[in-house]
Amino acid sequence: QGYKFNIFYPDLIDKSKAPTFKLEADKDQDTRIIRFSAGPPYEDIAFRIVNKEWEYSHKRGFKCTFDRGILHLYFNFMRFRYRR
Repeated sequence: QGYKFNIFYPDLIDKSKAPTFKLEADKDQDTRIIRFSAGPPYEDIAFRIVNKEWEYSHKRGFKCTFDRGILHLYFNFMRFRYRR
């Protein structure tokens, strides 16, 4: 389980500077806010996501790239196996 964000920025003024994302606390403990900011002429956009630990391994699907005006952010959540 996880999220895939593909955010299109065709009219960025400074194309050498990649857009960034920031995780912020939410009033609900079960969720967090992920805020994407790119600079002019774009405003920040934010999404409410589940508050779980991310898997940062490329093998497990993590990707954070900015190329040809598209920001790609893919991540999955850590899996905790139940064992008896």
